[in-house]
Amino acid sequence: MAMKQAQEQMDIIKVKNLKKIYGKSAALRGVNFHFKKGEHYSIVGASGSGKSTLLYLIGGLEKPTEGEVLIRESSLNQLNEEQLAHFRNRELGFIFQFHFLLPGMTAKENILLPLQLNQKSKIESKEVHQRVQLLANRLKVQHLLNKFPYELSGGEQQRINIIRALSLAPKILLCDEPTGNLDSQNSWNVVATLKELAHEFQSTLILVTHDNEIARSFTSQLKMQDGLLVPI
Repeated sequence: MAMKQAQEQMDIIKVKNLKKIYGKSAALRGVNFHFKKGEHYSIVGASGSGKSTLLYLIGGLEKPTEGEVLIRESSLNQLNEEQLAHFRNRELGFIFQFHFLLPGMTAKENILLPLQLNQKSKIESKEVHQRVQLLANRLKVQHLLNKFPYELSGGEQQRINIIRALSLAPKILLCDEPTGNLDSQNSWNVVATLKELAHEFQSTLILVTHDNEIARSFTSQLKMQDGLLVPI
């Protein structure tokens, strides 16, 4: 019994018999996997294999056709849209290939959007502002915070995106091709930064990538194949 309880405490995400069907095409065919707290995972697979779909289902951005995703033993299937939005804001950090920075806002205003959507006390809000400043200094973009997205390079925008994703110290960090638009050097810099910060925040890091070299640098390597998730 004690061993079972310890295992459940280590598993922050449980994916059970997860299926996703679009029309007549099955993106996921019954995925089962447990993601452990604080571990770093890479997921590779052919284009259209369902790896991004799996990420969106874990993040509650889409609903499964069958099966369920459990975060700390709580099923996302039981949450309504408002509860899902609150869950995403509180528990998750998202980093995508495209940065989705709002063009009419400065970098800092984009970074602080999750805070505006989250009901934090004044003390917690102060902590978030301090964290953002520390991350900006760490990623060497403190001088860019008052600039607009169109004034930033792709690598700079991605660093702003990383700060926004980590601003509320999420325990799960979901990354969908975060280096897809970057050159080789910037790609490795971004991945190294993500691993380092995820470790410091004790976040579970799940990164979808088409780059096999980047995937091989992760502790746990997975592959989407025939609609199923398998260890490499």
